[in-house]
Amino acid sequence: MFVIQSGASISRYRLCGKLRNFFFISSSAYSKMVKQGPRPLVICGPSGSGKSTLLKRLFKEFPETFGFSVSHTTRKPRPGEEDGIHYHFVSVDEMQAAIERNEFLETATFSGNMYGTSKRAVQSVQAMGKVCVLDIEIEGVKQIKNSDLNPLLVFIKPPSIEELEKRLRGRKTETEESLQKRLNTAKVEIEYGSIPGNFHIIIHNLQVKKAYEELRDFVVKELETQREEVSFIIKECNKPHHS
Repeated sequence: MFVIQSGASISRYRLCGKLRNFFFISSSAYSKMVKQGPRPLVICGPSGSGKSTLLKRLFKEFPETFGFSVSHTTRKPRPGEEDGIHYHFVSVDEMQAAIERNEFLETATFSGNMYGTSKRAVQSVQAMGKVCVLDIEIEGVKQIKNSDLNPLLVFIKPPSIEELEKRLRGRKTETEESLQKRLNTAKVEIEYGSIPGNFHIIIHNLQVKKAYEELRDFVVKELETQREEVSFIIKECNKPHHS
């Protein structure tokens, strides 16, 4: 992430050129980035880590700020889940065909089911002027990091594997086999998520209220910083250039 202080003494030419070089984009691409609005927010963590609870609180407090990117999946809907709201539920053939058409930013296979974030899902949220929120798996995060999406990356860490198992069993939606697969996957995810540099922030969800405060404070601070930076950059780049 770049930081430019309002008092920085730097010429318009050097400022704009340095910024474009940093992002490896042309002036037209930079203009597009500014118009698209704030960086997307990627939330990642093991199933049962409390991601959904934290996101519900974020959306409730800031209903006009965030928009959820609805992912595609080949798994069957759980009780209460609605197509197009919780997920786009599709067949394996439909998913594979869309992948071949290069319609996805990221895809991953989890517990035998395919998941993916379509480019259209993100664009539809950005078109509304909102921060696009993506709830994706580790493999998806790795793919997103190699894209030009430039998101904020947040990892939600559960209290412990034991507590995670308790939560998953409490759902009563898993067989013993699928439960063990999820727990094994969770161990790998926690290991990756705990490595410094893989995420912008790691939130240890020991207590929901405190975890939410950490998430909210991080996101609000980042959005405020982005607004200040973009405002300053646009102002500087629009100044008359004197050779």
